[in-house]
Amino acid sequence: MSVYESMTPGQRALRARLASHESWARTPNRRARARPGFDGLRARLAAEVDPGGRMSPADRAKAIENAVSAHFSRLAMRAVAAKKAAKPKP
Repeated sequence: MSVYESMTPGQRALRARLASHESWARTPNRRARARPGFDGLRARLAAEVDPGGRMSPADRAKAIENAVSAHFSRLAMRAVAAKKAAKPKP
């Protein structure tokens, strides 16, 4: 049995979180490391807001920025809901 198999799901999550924090702590340029993911998000949202490529570049850029803002607002709403659901009921 491997070490991974002997761990509970909570222990595996904690181990993964620790590895992630250690990795980010050793990352000198955080923006450069996160850039590919953000560029991928923007490309996906660009395809959603202007699938036919008919918008002017300025309108397309503004629509993408709005879609990015909506995406992160949606994530924030989900985080609030998750915290509320995890809160013990009296």
